[in-house]
Amino acid sequence: MTLKTYQKDLGLLILRIGIGAMFILHAIPKLTGGPAGWEGLAKFGLPFLPDGFIAIFFGFAAMAVELLGGLALALGKFHRVACLALAGVMFVAFTTKIGSVTGIGDFAKNAGWPLELLIVFVALFFTGPGRYVIGKKD
Repeated sequence: MTLKTYQKDLGLLILRIGIGAMFILHAIPKLTGGPAGWEGLAKFGLPFLPDGFIAIFFGFAAMAVELLGGLALALGKFHRVACLALAGVMFVAFTTKIGSVTGIGDFAKNAGWPLELLIVFVALFFTGPGRYVIGKKD
């Protein structure tokens, strides 16, 4: 292994742990929000969902993807599955935020964050987790 390889793997580790930790932190308030919070989360991202169980299920799923996906990303386990799931959540978040964009000048302010993370998860999907993972590589 060359130093360049170790640098790439260290960079991936830092990115995975940093982004994974942030998603865990984003998920904790959603977890504690309970069914009413999960329903609100789902209805915000997918307003066409009917009230009740279906909306609660989708909101819980989004929270679980952020929590478990963030953990899996940080650990390097189920890396590609976590990246796809997190990219899906970010795609929904982006479609929710894009409606508030009134011009090119406020795109980054209103819709940039979820699009940026969507790009990160797609890129991480293709790069793989790198050498530094917990246990064997997937």
